[in-house]
Amino acid sequence: MKIRRFYGKDMREALTQVKEELGGDAVIMSNKKLADGVEIVAAYDREPVKKAAPVKPAPQTMAKPRPAAHANKMPSLSEIIGDSGPDSLKALLEKQSQQSHPQERSEPSQATKATPPSNTASAETGGQAMEDIRQELKSLRNVLEFQVSNLVKQERRQSRPLHGYLIDKLTRMGISSSLAEEVVSYAPPNCEERDAWVFLLKLLANRMQTTQDDILTQGGVVALMGPTGTGKTTTIAKLAAQYAQRHGHQQVALITIDSYRIAAYEQLATYGKIIGCAVKKAATAEELSDLLFQFRNKGLVLIDTAGFGQRDARLIKQLDTLDQSSCASIRHYLVLAANAQHNVMEHTLETYRQISLQGCIFTKLDECYSLGEAISLAVEHRLPVGYLTEGQKVPEDIRAAEAKYLISCAARLFKQYALVPTKTQQVVNSAVSI
Repeated sequence: MKIRRFYGKDMREALTQVKEELGGDAVIMSNKKLADGVEIVAAYDREPVKKAAPVKPAPQTMAKPRPAAHANKMPSLSEIIGDSGPDSLKALLEKQSQQSHPQERSEPSQATKATPPSNTASAETGGQAMEDIRQELKSLRNVLEFQVSNLVKQERRQSRPLHGYLIDKLTRMGISSSLAEEVVSYAPPNCEERDAWVFLLKLLANRMQTTQDDILTQGGVVALMGPTGTGKTTTIAKLAAQYAQRHGHQQVALITIDSYRIAAYEQLATYGKIIGCAVKKAATAEELSDLLFQFRNKGLVLIDTAGFGQRDARLIKQLDTLDQSSCASIRHYLVLAANAQHNVMEHTLETYRQISLQGCIFTKLDECYSLGEAISLAVEHRLPVGYLTEGQKVPEDIRAAEAKYLISCAARLFKQYALVPTKTQQVVNSAVSI
């Protein structure tokens, strides 16, 4: 099967081109709007189907099973719609014409038969029928796109078996399919499997950005934000304790604006008492501004925020509180649990990006079975990673993020949990680690 692209100023013109050049058996893969028109991607057989020779009616021929290639052949647009001939695209053109030019449609109908003007009820019925047709075509297109996409992937894997295997391996490690396909496209074409795997891991490490331990080296005012249960308060305690060890406990101050969680202030105050630093609570933007002015001579001021889900309306209020406290330059870090689902992290990042983010902190690495989801988020969104936490101990279980270390952890977890000892995978077990 071959694939071609057609361009037109509108859908009708593009469909006409498909019909004229490929005939009614073409498979419509996808269509999308462009700045100057539309684009249609259509698929067709590599070779025209040959007509059967004038026959000798033989029952053996009728009973002979078709080859597998024909059995798995992609159904044509005509077959799926239920139109047995090259008029399937013509039907699409007629429907497109009716949808795009309703005024032109009404004139020929009046010429063929004299009917009274349609009333409101019939117009609504016609509109509903058109909507049903549109939904059916949309569903059909989704099925075709899925089938052709699988066909393209199969052909690609047959032509490049190593690339296909590496993509599958990265996705099982937790890397998103889009990122896996992107990095594998850079793999050297003629190299051993182990060398290609090591190359991909190094490429992922090079694509990651880190903040170079900026909180503990630069100090300043830092706010940690994120959903409930990601470990914001414990992370603040770890950072404060390490900064106090380097610069003295008088140089650290803690502020909480969490007025929702029970004993939020008491928990932070307990950590502050152990470290020996000041701890305060702010309920409004004005109080936060006053406290920041009061702590203006401190080396590091850490702000603990309330944990909200990304759909919680109170989150917007909290972000506004931080944004309105403009008397100091606040650097915002998003705290994410590395064992969260990729979609959850995606939606969380989208919500918290309403306010400028300096970077992120991945917590709970010790609870993970894969790290590809966290790596994909950081690479695809170019989100710098600041710190990694791997336990509850204060202040030991935190470290400045290093791309090579995070990739090594991901490869180790993949080797330990994701590799199934099958015959096809035993040969690559030794190539997992960097």
